[in-house]
Amino acid sequence: MRITRLSGKIIDQSINSKYLQTTVPYSVYLPPNYSELKSYRVLYTQDGADYIKFGQIARKTEELIVTNEIEDIIIVLIPYPSVKERWQRYHPHGERTNAYIRFLVEELVSKIDEDYSTVNLSDGRTLIGDSLGGTVSLITALTYPHTFSQVIMQSPLVNEEVIEIVSSFPYPEMMKFYHIIGTEETNVKMTHGQVSDFLTPNRELHRLMLKKGFAEYFYDEFEGGHIWRYWQRDIKRALRYMFGLN
Repeated sequence: MRITRLSGKIIDQSINSKYLQTTVPYSVYLPPNYSELKSYRVLYTQDGADYIKFGQIARKTEELIVTNEIEDIIIVLIPYPSVKERWQRYHPHGERTNAYIRFLVEELVSKIDEDYSTVNLSDGRTLIGDSLGGTVSLITALTYPHTFSQVIMQSPLVNEEVIEIVSSFPYPEMMKFYHIIGTEETNVKMTHGQVSDFLTPNRELHRLMLKKGFAEYFYDEFEGGHIWRYWQRDIKRALRYMFGLN
């Protein structure tokens, strides 16, 4: 089923962050027939503007909701202010990565739980991100598993720091992960102009995740590269895996 107009709402908001020392805009998607009498699980989205524009995540979510394929969910969409700042917030070596993670965990989650009727448990909160957005989502969940215990990673950057964080994580039984990478992601152009192989490190991460014995872990390799065309096509499957009713 394809819908042409959303029945749910997208609300633009902002929050003053002491950790990032700036005002952070974000948007909230509320499903059709949202009610304060019901509690909803929340999907926190890195690259929020891109997931709306290129990923069509609100439309795809609503299509799955109205066909009873997934439960009603709230989506929080956090955009990045610039490509440079995106790297500083999302990359393991970024100057503001720790500040951004604390913003998510200590400021934004509290605000969303205060403003909306949410499931206030770790499995009530899922993180999603593409590329570096997937990386910071993974790091956030493994650093604060009692806040976020579910992650959707679409072609994440994986380096030695990521491997070490996963290797040393002590609670694999708590977590649920969805992880994809493209078979053509061997020469990905990075923010600073260098070219990187994403496929090989993601395969290493895949082997490590299996070895660690995470409670639920989905992995797939698609035929394609590091672009939105493939991530958009994958979104419905990812949503069904995390929020499916069947």
